[in-house]
Amino acid sequence: MTTLITNIKELLQVRNSDILKVSGAEMAILPTIKNAYLVIHNDLIADFGSMENLPNLKAYKTIDASGKIVLPTWCDSHTHIVYAGNREQEFVDRINGLTYEEIANRGGGILNSAQKLNETSEEELYHQSEERLKEVIQLGTGAVEIKSGYGLTVEGELKMLRVIKKLASNYPIAIKATFLGAHAFPSLFKDNKEAYIDLIINEMLPEIANENLADFIDVFCENGYFTVAQTEKIIAAGIQYGLQPKIHVNQFNSIGGIQVGVQNKALSVDHLEVMKPEDIEVLKGTVTMPVALPSCSYFLSIPYTPAREMIKAGLPLALATDFNPGSTPSGNMNFVVATACIKMKMTPEEAINAATLNGAYAMGISSTHGSITIGKKANLIITKPIPSYYQIPYAFGSNLIESVLLNGKLYQ
Repeated sequence: MTTLITNIKELLQVRNSDILKVSGAEMAILPTIKNAYLVIHNDLIADFGSMENLPNLKAYKTIDASGKIVLPTWCDSHTHIVYAGNREQEFVDRINGLTYEEIANRGGGILNSAQKLNETSEEELYHQSEERLKEVIQLGTGAVEIKSGYGLTVEGELKMLRVIKKLASNYPIAIKATFLGAHAFPSLFKDNKEAYIDLIINEMLPEIANENLADFIDVFCENGYFTVAQTEKIIAAGIQYGLQPKIHVNQFNSIGGIQVGVQNKALSVDHLEVMKPEDIEVLKGTVTMPVALPSCSYFLSIPYTPAREMIKAGLPLALATDFNPGSTPSGNMNFVVATACIKMKMTPEEAINAATLNGAYAMGISSTHGSITIGKKANLIITKPIPSYYQIPYAFGSNLIESVLLNGKLYQ
């Protein structure tokens, strides 16, 4: 089956197949073709170019994109969208002056979500998560990483990962699963933290590997959560089971988690709101993708990842939503791109690169997703008629997406 998109006002993120991420000054360059066409064969991009070179071919379906921008779907490499209920009351508590840490210390935060999740059936958890997944697809996301971490028990973590696996089998979006049993210490283990780490390593990991439930392992490396030494122990165990590390680091403090991530060839280090010069230095020339979560900074009123310093130092940067019930109850990548431009002073070109190609790299799929490249998946956003792609971050409160294609098919 062949689909032809014609009269594209501007086709964004046109790349050769050997470019899997962009770093430093390259992030400011977004290759495009104006007045373009694009050919989809089955689920892959088969051809593209200028309308003046449009080949003579028979298409099963033709889409006229006059006045519209076409770009790859967003690649959201950091989410927690499998969760139960909400944490609306904590939202009000923060308005009334309580900090993230104060809420956590009185049983809120991650432990609140864990209690709700363990009281919710797998079927109901799937239903709630399915609605969020459908929403993010309609907002232009074509690949998403989803973490566990709200179970904090063997059964709770397995339940979350089974729901992620079921979502991946039932929806056309690319989904990667991350085991985040080390998200917080359950109340039961607050006085015996090593026992919980043993539970992660000796009971959770073997069962996850046995059922093939995860691609990555993650740890919340932060004061009051998991120390650098504990983080290293957990990710080393995950590596033994074939899980590549991704780490929550430097959200509130810089304690050495980035260094552990780099030493263990972590695919990404995420959050990075607090960055010391040595944190930036250690990331240079590594395989590890820094990931910023600007809508988390927006929601919690905490600092934003210092994108300008990092890009100036030659680093790559990806953008993701951190969609979760406590610190970012939104999976809108369009808002993430806009916030990166408005608050982190990234250019539209840098932000789009960070939210497509570099986001795909941060979940290990940039050979198949994240750019307009022959042979990659035909996962596309077609905007409404807009003056230019600058409108995407500029009109931050508007939905500018007309349609989304996943695997070459219009998503309804």
